[in-house]
Order: sequence, then C-alpha cells, then structure tokens
Amino acid sequence: MPAPSTSPAPVNSRSRVLVASLIGTTIEFYDFYIYATAAVLVFPSLFFPDSDPTTALLSSFAVFGAAMVARPIGAVVFGHLGDRLGRKGTLVASLLTMGIATFLIGVLPTYAQAGWVATALLVLMRLAQGFALGGEWSGAALVATENAPKGKRALYGTFPQLGAPLGFIIGNGLFLIIGALLPSAAGADPSQPSDAFLSWGWRVPFLFSAVMVAIGLWVRMRLVEAPVFARTREAGLVRKLPLATVLRGHWKQLVLGTFFMLATYVLFYLMTTFSLSYGRTAEDAAVPGLGYDYTTFVLMMIFGVLFFAVFTLVSGPLADKYGRRLTLILVTAGILVFGLVWVPLIGLGTLGVVLWLVLGFTLMGMTFGPMGALLPELFPTSVRYTGSGISYNVSSILGAAVAPFIAVALWQAGDGSPWLVGVYLSSMALLTLVALLLGKETKDVGLDEGEGEGEAVTGPEHDEVPAATAAP
Repeated sequence: MPAPSTSPAPVNSRSRVLVASLIGTTIEFYDFYIYATAAVLVFPSLFFPDSDPTTALLSSFAVFGAAMVARPIGAVVFGHLGDRLGRKGTLVASLLTMGIATFLIGVLPTYAQAGWVATALLVLMRLAQGFALGGEWSGAALVATENAPKGKRALYGTFPQLGAPLGFIIGNGLFLIIGALLPSAAGADPSQPSDAFLSWGWRVPFLFSAVMVAIGLWVRMRLVEAPVFARTREAGLVRKLPLATVLRGHWKQLVLGTFFMLATYVLFYLMTTFSLSYGRTAEDAAVPGLGYDYTTFVLMMIFGVLFFAVFTLVSGPLADKYGRRLTLILVTAGILVFGLVWVPLIGLGTLGVVLWLVLGFTLMGMTFGPMGALLPELFPTSVRYTGSGISYNVSSILGAAVAPFIAVALWQAGDGSPWLVGVYLSSMALLTLVALLLGKETKDVGLDEGEGEGEAVTGPEHDEVPAATAAP
C-alpha cells in the first residue's frame, strides 16, 4: 500500500517577503516624516499657540520625542507577542495600530477648537504611533532575514530599511504638492501656509495613510510564518517570558545592539528633522540659519535622500561579502569625520549644502542598511523579536528622541553655526565605533535556535538559550 503523500509546508515567495517587509516600514517612516514636517510647519501655531515661536517649536518637538519614549514599551509588548505567537499576526497588529493613530491625527480638533484637550489628544496619538513603531521595525526585519536565502540575509535586510527614504520622499512630496495647490500670498510655500492649508490641507497626508495601510495589511495577511520560527515552536523552545530571557541571558547583546544603532539614529534625525529647521531659518534671524525657502530646501533634501535609498541597497551585498562588523566600522568612521567637516562644507554655498546633504544621506544608507540583518542576528529565534526590538528602540531614546533638543541648543550656543552639532554627531559615532570594536561578527551565525553555536540547545524545560555568537 503506498505511503500517504505529504505536501510541503507553505513558504513565502521572495517577492512577498520583500514587499511585506518594505511596505510596513515605508508606511512607518511616512507617518513619522509627515509628523516631523507638520511639527515644523503647522503644529506650533495649531496646538501650542500661547507660546513664543521658539518655545512652540520645542513643544512640538517634545511631542515628537514622546513617541520615541513609547517605542521601547511597544518593543516589549509586540516583541512578547511576536516571540510567543508568531511574526505574522504581530506585524498586522502593529501596522493597524500605527495606521489608526495616524489617521486620527488627521481629524483632531486644534487648540482654538478644543483648548488643551486638542494638545492632549495629539500627545496620545503620538504615543500610540511610537508604541506601534516599537513593534513594526523588528517584525519587518525578521520577516526579511528569517526568510532570506543563505548568504543574502544582509541584502534582504536592507528592504525594510529602504522604507525610510521611500517614506521621506512620499511624505515630503505630498506636502509640497498640497502647498502648491493651496498657496499663500507668498506663493506655493508650505512654510508660509495659507488659511486653507492651516484649516484642512495639512490633514490630507495623515488621512492618506489609510490607503497605504490598507495595501500593507493586504500584503501581510498573505504571509506564512518563516520555517525558522515554525521549527522553534515545534521544538517547544518558545519562551513564556521572552523579556526575562533576554534580560538574563542576552543583556550584553542588548547593550551592544543599542550602541550599534546610536550613530545611525543621531545622523538620521540631524539630516531630516534638524536640517529642515536649520535650512529654512533666515540668515538674519536671532539664531541664523541657511535662509532657503521651504520648497527649495526640501527638494534639495529629496535629492540627497535618493542617495540614501541607493546606498541602503548597496550596503547589503557589501555586508554579506565583507561582514556586518567591518562594513559598519568603516562607515561609522566616515560618520565621525563627516561631523567634523560640516562648517567647511556648508561654507561652500549652495553646492556645499547639497554636498553636505548628499554625503550625510549616503552615510545614512550605508549605516542603516546592515542593521536590518545585524540586530536580529544578535539573538536566538525564541527571543529575536524582543531582543532586536528593544535594542533598536532604546537607541531611539538615546539618539533620536534627544537629538532635536541637543541640536537646537548647540546651534544656539554656536550663534547660528552648526559646528557644535557636527561635533555632537562625531561624539555619538565614536561611541558606536567602540561598541562595534567590542562586538563580534554575525554574518555566519545560523538563525535556527542553537545553530552554529557549538553547544547543545537547551530543552523546553529551561528558560534560557545561548545567544547566537560567532568569531569576531
């Protein structure tokens, strides 16, 4: 009698993996960029009108930073669900949470309509965005790397990272289009918004996110769990409390992963959030800036972000060939030098400013790309969602959440010159460089629980599994 046939377990196609990991982070960064843009253009007057302009801007940035504080909480909650129940459902939940919060920002009343309640609701929605983002990136990175073919994990890991430049281009491009359609007396310049722009135009990008979220949900609902997680679940290695396991058995990886990301985060927010404020501040202001109009400077930034996108993809094959550690050591050294040459570059005029943006965003792509593989590779499958998410998002507090405030303070201390801001970036790059020198190469680490470790995998009765390690 013939043996019953067994059909192979379903697997994700390459296109499904890449699109599912890319679209979520594109939406994630789109949502954050449109908030960052609105924080500069309209939120100070719409939600903090009783403050002087500088205080209002800082208050708006404070709400921006509040999301960073919520991110580690989201990393713990979504990480727990992702390591316990699976990646697919958790990714759907994080995307849905992000989409609802962003859409609701688009329908909020302003301070003039609801007083402090409007500001409180903005903070609440911003916290919800940060909470969702805490689980979004690590899940997307795991979808990419856990489904990647051998020798191409870093390349696949660049696709969730590619969402950052794509989100920037879509978000800022949409604001430019709306500004052109709703021009003020000063022309199509969103930095001097018309009454229509202040009334409803700024809401359109937030409402548009619903369309992107719907597409993202459709793609992610079609995913199946990666075989590496399925094998971990079948072996009974799923942890009851992934956070406890990470803190007890993998705290060194948590610390190193956090500092691996530090320079990346600081560079990211200096080149996007700070540069937008610095670039469009008048040269004769109390704290002078570059004096470009909003549209011109954003177009210059979008040109730089194209290099961000290209070199994010370029970094993947390099990290697969030469290793994550060596690639990032060289790039981080480049960031350190870049921070020290801000003033000479900007002093060259418009050509120098464009070169400054191009170099900054090129380095951003080269440092951000390999992180999609490096952070997940630091942790075994049973705690990978939690561990990589916490490292990524705690670094957001140390880097991104405080960067706008530190940068503004240093900009003021330099009497309008950004040289101290560049020194700040170089200092953070030095800390990341030290962490990379202390860390180990992860290129050849197996993602299966215990694979490549030279040790037996502990059974389900234990609550710890040795972290994935490899020779430096």
